Amino acid sequence: MIRSLTGEISHTTDSYVTIVVRGVGYLVGTPVAQSGLTAGDNVTLYTHLAVRENALDLYGFTTTGELEIFELLLSVPKIGPKSALQILAQASPTLLLEAIGKKDAVYLHKMSGIGKKTCENVVVALHDKIEGMAFATDMSAGTAMNEAQTDAIDALVSLGYDLSTARDTVKSLTGDTANELIKQALKQI
Repeated sequence: MIRSLTGEISHTTDSYVTIVVRGVGYLVGTPVAQSGLTAGDNVTLYTHLAVRENALDLYGFTTTGELEIFELLLSVPKIGPKSALQILAQASPTLLLEAIGKKDAVYLHKMSGIGKKTCENVVVALHDKIEGMAFATDMSAGTAMNEAQTDAIDALVSLGYDLSTARDTVKSLTGDTANELIKQALKQI
């Protein structure tokens, strides 16, 4: 099994990167937008090799924590590698762990844009598995949303703004209360 690759990123798309290791280019599925990978970066990707009847697919992540979450998602019924990668592209590992820990599929759906049914399946299937698990500390703990942020997003959506626009705008703001965040967001949108 290929567990990690260290090399230079030569090409990126929305969901794949090509990493060149000693002259060999490997096509690796990864949440490119969240990982911030660009051509020319020298990186180590922690990988999962998915073996199918007609293909060997590599999926890579910049941290071992993301890889652990990816592999946990694969244990959820009806979620394969591509679906797990899509989930991680829409929701940060911290957000996933927070929602699963709270058993709150609605929160996960609101914050990530992942479908309701998928969120319910993920939360139910993984809640017992993550209790007591020590995930790698290299995951970004600062990406979790607080109550003021979720309230602000809900308010913006109820005013007619798109969920992803509201979420991205609120994430970029600083404020202690939902009212402050809403005022700042309305000025920015």
